[in-house]
Amino acid sequence: MNPESIRPFAPEDAPALVAILMRSEPWIRLGYKAAEWERLFSPLPPGREAYVIEQHDRVAGFALLRLKFLFGDYLELFAIADWARGHTLGRRLLRHVESVTFSRGTNLFACVSDFNEPARRFYGKQGYQEIGVLSDFLIEGSAEILLRKTRGPARSGP
Repeated sequence: MNPESIRPFAPEDAPALVAILMRSEPWIRLGYKAAEWERLFSPLPPGREAYVIEQHDRVAGFALLRLKFLFGDYLELFAIADWARGHTLGRRLLRHVESVTFSRGTNLFACVSDFNEPARRFYGKQGYQEIGVLSDFLIEGSAEILLRKTRGPARSGP
């Protein structure tokens, strides 16, 4: 038995994921409620792929991809449980998502709240560039920062 594994999301993962999200920034500050997360997971919206990382058979994190976004995918939701942070699980899950995305496109996008410094550092260390600011996007007085990691242009020269 592997201590860590990454697998597709299953509906029975939803309660553990809701619990992770309800204890995590930026979702606390952004005011998300459990009912909103429960609706997201039952069932997942169309055009999405989702992956769970487990450690010793315990759900440790989650990634939700929106497919076919600007010649790649959009990482719509990414969360690692407090107890699992600092053990490379986030990096491993993100690498998995990147390998899936880059097998079919050249870009992976994500957003991070301007006040979420740990997430901004995490994505920066993984090679993501901050490419745009969406002011007052989710809550007044705060911005979402659009991030991009790329393998190059979507098309070759003329």
